[in-house]
Amino acid sequence: MPKMKTHRGAAKRFNKTKSGKIKRFRAFHSHILGKKSPKRKRRLRSAASVSDSDLRRVRELIPYK
Repeated sequence: MPKMKTHRGAAKRFNKTKSGKIKRFRAFHSHILGKKSPKRKRRLRSAASVSDSDLRRVRELIPYK
């Protein structure tokens, strides 16, 4: 059986933590920032973990990471 291929788009967006969770970055922080409050922009800076419902899908995309 050949090796699975890593989805390169997903590999750039997700990282695995030591505990096995998958870390992601938040959307809506790249442009049109003038109308967003400082509190909202500060919150968007921080990383989040992938939700339980999406975890299996993302794990299949990055099998070796």
